[in-house]
Amino acid sequence: MNFFPVNLDIRGRKALIVGGGKVAERKCRSLLEAQAHVTIIAPRVTAPLEELQGEEKISLLRRPWLSGDGADACLIFAATDNHAVNRTVAEEAKRWGIPVCVVDTPREGTFASPATLRRGDLLITVSTGGKSPALARRIRRDLERLYGPEYADIVDVVGELREKLLTTGPGGAYNAQLFNKLLAGDLASLLKPTFPERLRHDITKAEPERRALLTETKEYP
Repeated sequence: MNFFPVNLDIRGRKALIVGGGKVAERKCRSLLEAQAHVTIIAPRVTAPLEELQGEEKISLLRRPWLSGDGADACLIFAATDNHAVNRTVAEEAKRWGIPVCVVDTPREGTFASPATLRRGDLLITVSTGGKSPALARRIRRDLERLYGPEYADIVDVVGELREKLLTTGPGGAYNAQLFNKLLAGDLASLLKPTFPERLRHDITKAEPERRALLTETKEYP
């Protein structure tokens, strides 16, 4: 399947999961990271989901799915171990026009939930079009070694520098050139204490001085 990739802002909105097993647990944690209000409907749930409910991080309805349960949700995950129930959930969600993911048969839903790697505001997703979730998870694990926890800080630093370089003073084209050159270098160096302060100082100088900085970028520690 050729899915269209998109990142949704679901902060503070209701996301519904029908099912309470391990798959539902993984989806729940991803939704909580996105700051959604998660509701789970299932007669039985895993111990970690019980803990989340006890901590009042999710809403839990301990019963089977009933028609109309998802009418106010922004997303629905059909994640039970009963395919007939999953299909019923999907059909109703489609009638409501609500995006629905059927975890055991993605083709019966309207979206697929990819394997994700989150480092702060850096979000990397991997999808195989529903053909092999296990392969997607394997690739995500490989990416974890390439993009470690430090990338959360790198994204924050780059975001701050981008705002300064692209909006401060004259020479927008020059600023963009400098920003691209910084990204082409050793990203880990952006986290060294001496780098940000020196750059923040230099980019506020007059245009001739900032042009000199472009040739000195390689000298940053």
